[in-house]
Amino acid sequence: MKRNVMTWLLAVITLTALAQNAKTEIKENIFRSGSNYYAYPGPLQKQLTAAPKGYEPYYISHYGRHGSRYLISNGDYDNAYKPLVKADKYGKLTPLGKDVLHRLTLLREAAVKRHGELTPLGAEQHRGIARRMYERFPEVFKGKTNIDAKSTVVIRCILSMENALQELSSLNPQLQITHDASEHDMWYMNFDASDIKNKRWNDNANRVFNDFKREHANYKRLMGTLFNDEQYLKDSVDQSSLNYYLWKQASNVQSTELRHTLSLYDIYQEDEIYDNWLVENASWYVRYGPSALNDGAMPFSQRNLLRVMIREADSLLVEKHPGATLRYGHEVCVMPLACLLEMDQFGYSTDNLNELVEKGWLNYRIFPMGCNVQLVFYRSKKANDPILVKALLNENETTLPLQAVSGPYYKWSDFRDYFLHKLDSYKE
Repeated sequence: MKRNVMTWLLAVITLTALAQNAKTEIKENIFRSGSNYYAYPGPLQKQLTAAPKGYEPYYISHYGRHGSRYLISNGDYDNAYKPLVKADKYGKLTPLGKDVLHRLTLLREAAVKRHGELTPLGAEQHRGIARRMYERFPEVFKGKTNIDAKSTVVIRCILSMENALQELSSLNPQLQITHDASEHDMWYMNFDASDIKNKRWNDNANRVFNDFKREHANYKRLMGTLFNDEQYLKDSVDQSSLNYYLWKQASNVQSTELRHTLSLYDIYQEDEIYDNWLVENASWYVRYGPSALNDGAMPFSQRNLLRVMIREADSLLVEKHPGATLRYGHEVCVMPLACLLEMDQFGYSTDNLNELVEKGWLNYRIFPMGCNVQLVFYRSKKANDPILVKALLNENETTLPLQAVSGPYYKWSDFRDYFLHKLDSYKE
């Protein structure tokens, strides 16, 4: 048991140490700078901590984001493409500007009538996540057990679910699988928490974030390499907007098949890449994290989801072989859910956006394409022993704000009591 605890502690220390230096991590893997466009990397933790003696897994409750996708809308492509087309018409692009326009044209054409759709890489990601879930917890998926899957009504989520289920079915054809995607379940699968949204960008949050954004606005050099006329650039180009949409394009190339032959990261310098990421990290923290700028309310947007996960677990844990409940949705659910659960350092609340990196609040660790939260339940061969649960974020073991029984294992009763009390404390 001491070895198991030490293994888990070393894993936590390692992940925490990595998180302390985002600049180094992004330099080592530039794709991390893509924030929510970061293509799912797979688990950092290859070997999970063994369960306490006599315990084995028997139920999994999961919520995952769809896999890699094309950008959502025409505007995501056109707002970078059209300013360069216009400038090219007037002869205002440098050779690099013309080259970037060519690359944007290829990306735009590849996405015609596919905006927001799952890419082949996205399908592959969910097959891999399902396969590893099956291999890591074979006891959960043995025999004719029930697998209940639900998706939001968005096609990329449905196809993510179907790819995962096909993989599980191929591994065990005996599985009793049910799957659905209906508006009936959107009240918790993708809850429109208007009370939360209305608090998001209050005057103070707007002021602090906009000050932070201005501090890290770092695109003047880049613009000067794309346009050959300084006056035209000043008078006719919204440089901040162009930088934003170019950055989205650069970040999302990794999710497309063009990733094999094309990149936009080469047009940026290292400090520009880091500053673009810093702004995105802060923006996501304010919008969906536990920011004190809006009273730490944003994670409660997932209050319905967490209540359903607790209720369904309670009802299924009494069964001999309950199997798994799989849910497929969006990063705007996974991120606040991870924060609501206070996984690792992601429950950290502050009004100082400059503290985020040093505290290890790094968005790419929470919500890459395909990101997921898994609650894995364990029972003992001894009837009177408590049910245990451990939480995985992107298939890596995490800490919770509870007293652990051993390593990453917690009493389910403690989990349920703590989080139900937390949910009850929130007043709409």
